[in-house]
Amino acid sequence: MSADPKRRRAARHAQPATSPAQQAPRKAPITAGRIIDAALQVVATEGYDALTMRSVAGVLGTGPASLYAHVVNKADIDELIIGRLCAQLVLPDPDPATWRAQILDVCAQIRDQYLKYPGISRAALAMAATNLDVLRVNEGMLAILLGGGIEPQTAAWTIDALSLYVSAYALETSLVAQRQSQPDDSWVVSRDELIRRFTALPADQFPQTRRYAAELTSGTGHERFDFTLSLIIDNLTQRRPTPPATPIPHHQAGASGA
Repeated sequence: MSADPKRRRAARHAQPATSPAQQAPRKAPITAGRIIDAALQVVATEGYDALTMRSVAGVLGTGPASLYAHVVNKADIDELIIGRLCAQLVLPDPDPATWRAQILDVCAQIRDQYLKYPGISRAALAMAATNLDVLRVNEGMLAILLGGGIEPQTAAWTIDALSLYVSAYALETSLVAQRQSQPDDSWVVSRDELIRRFTALPADQFPQTRRYAAELTSGTGHERFDFTLSLIIDNLTQRRPTPPATPIPHHQAGASGA
């Protein structure tokens, strides 16, 4: 005897049964892009010191061993995250009439990318860059300087000097901000307190420090950053040509990233 029509209709409209395995969401596959995202998340929330293979794996909900199919080691992650930040930079077409402003703007863009992630500029220090996004920035900076009439060897070393200063500036700024967030850290004092301490120094030992306490502690925002870069850039055209470069062992060469 056939089933009741109402039961047959209910059966036709019923949702197919699903197994627990089908109901559980599938994990997104690990990729280099997701590793970079996770690494930047760690730095943004906990600072660069917290960036390890284990902390990145934790964000991805996996174990450190699973990362090695995509990255070689922590240094590889460092280069990838600096490459990601460099990919955000807008590089101008070299203009001999405005080359100074152009190179300053690129440096300021790098600085601002670094400052988004506390301490991340440490990843750019001592980096022998092979990442294409990092090399794109180096290429753009070199083109700007050459377009401004700077001779090739001076231009090459200038990129290294600018990169080192931008990285160091961003690192110090991040460290100061970190310490200022800790009220019990007596290392950080206000400018007024610094002036008070400087002017209280023994006059016979520190006459210049006492006299120029205001100048020594001056500078707001990025004024010192702009001053230092201008000091470097404005002197480039006054340099004598640098002797031709001679090959040196790779481990001795300057290798800072962007």
